[in-house]
Amino acid sequence: MKNNKIWLSSPHMGGTELNYINSAFENNWIAPLGPNVVGFENSIQQYLNKDKFIAALSSGTAALHLSLLMLGVNRDDFVICQSMTFSASANPIKYAGAQPIFTDSEPQTWNMCPVALEKAINYSIDQGRKAKAVICVHLYGMPAKLDEIKAVCKKYEVPLIEDAAEALGSTYKDQKCGTFGDYGVLSFNGNKIITTSGGGALICPSEEAQKKVVFYATQARDNAPHYQHSEIGYNYRLSNISAGIGRGQMEVLDQHIALRRQMNAFYQGLFKDIDGITVFKEPNSDYFSNHWLSAILVDSTKTKNQINREDLRLAFEEENIESRPLWKPMHLQPVFKDALYFGGTVAEDLFKDGLCLPSGSNLTDEDRERIAQVIQKLFK
Repeated sequence: MKNNKIWLSSPHMGGTELNYINSAFENNWIAPLGPNVVGFENSIQQYLNKDKFIAALSSGTAALHLSLLMLGVNRDDFVICQSMTFSASANPIKYAGAQPIFTDSEPQTWNMCPVALEKAINYSIDQGRKAKAVICVHLYGMPAKLDEIKAVCKKYEVPLIEDAAEALGSTYKDQKCGTFGDYGVLSFNGNKIITTSGGGALICPSEEAQKKVVFYATQARDNAPHYQHSEIGYNYRLSNISAGIGRGQMEVLDQHIALRRQMNAFYQGLFKDIDGITVFKEPNSDYFSNHWLSAILVDSTKTKNQINREDLRLAFEEENIESRPLWKPMHLQPVFKDALYFGGTVAEDLFKDGLCLPSGSNLTDEDRERIAQVIQKLFK
C-alpha cells in the first residue's frame, strides 16, 4: 500500500476559522457581504502596516483585472508583464482587450528584469502607445528588485501593479510586498500561504479607489432605489463565509510564514553537500521571502550520474510525493505565442532546470524524512 500523498502546498487551518463561520450562520450573514468581509479587510490593512485600503474579492485574478480597469487599460493598450509566472498574471490583460508584452527574469530573484522592462517600455513608446501598466510578480514569495523596477516605472511614468499573490508577508527593506506599487494583488487560493478556499484582495492607494473597486466588484450598481447601471460591473466580491475563513487564517499567518521558512532551511541543509543542486533563497538581507514554495535548480552537468530535474521529479512521484516544474514562461505558452517578448533566456533556463518541492506549513517530521530518503537514495 502506498504512503499518503505529500502535497506541494495544501490548506492548513488554524482552528479559529469555524468561530467566524459559525457566527455568520448564527446571525444569518450568509449573503455575499457582512461583518466578516469588513473584518478581513481591516486585518489585512493592519498587517500591511501601510496607508493602503483593501478590497476583498473572489480571486487574485479578479483583483488584477480590476487593477487594470482602475488604471484605464483599454482595448489594444500595451501592458508589460514578466513572463516567468502563472497564467493568472497575464490572462486579465486579455480580459481588458489589451496586448501583453512579456519580459525576461533576472537570475537573482527570478522576477522581472529591470533592463528588459525598460526595453519593453521604449518599444511601446516607439509604437506611439506607451504601456498603460507594468505587472511585476513576486515569484514563490521572493520580492522582486523593487528599487530598480520602481525607478524605471517612475522614469517613464508607467503605473506599477504588484502581483503579490504568492508573497503575503514577504518584505523588501522591511516593507511588505504589495504596498510598493500603485495597486497590489493578493491571492487566498487553496494552495496559498493562507486561504479563504478561493479568494483574493486588491490593495488600493486610497479610500476613494477602494470604494470604486468595490463598486465594480458588485455589478456596478448605481446609488438608486431600483437596479440601475451606468457602467459595466462584475461579480467579484468575496463572500462573508469565505471572509470568515480568512479572518481565522490571518491569526496564524506569521506562524505559517515561519514554518514555510523552516522548510526552505530544511532543503538548504538537505542539499548543501550535493553538487549541482541550488536551493532558491534570498540574494541578500534586503529580501525576506515567505518561501511560499521552496524551489531548486538542478544542473545535470554537475550532479552525480547526470541526474536532471525530471529524474528528481519522477523519483518523488514514485514515492507519492508531489513536486512540480517551475512556471512555464508565458512567452512559451501556445495561447501567447504571438505576444511580444524582451530579454534573454533566463526564464527559459529556469523552467528547464527548476523544480518546486513540498513546502506546506503543515508538513510533519515524517514527511520530511520521506523527502530526505528520496534524495539520499537518488544521490547515494
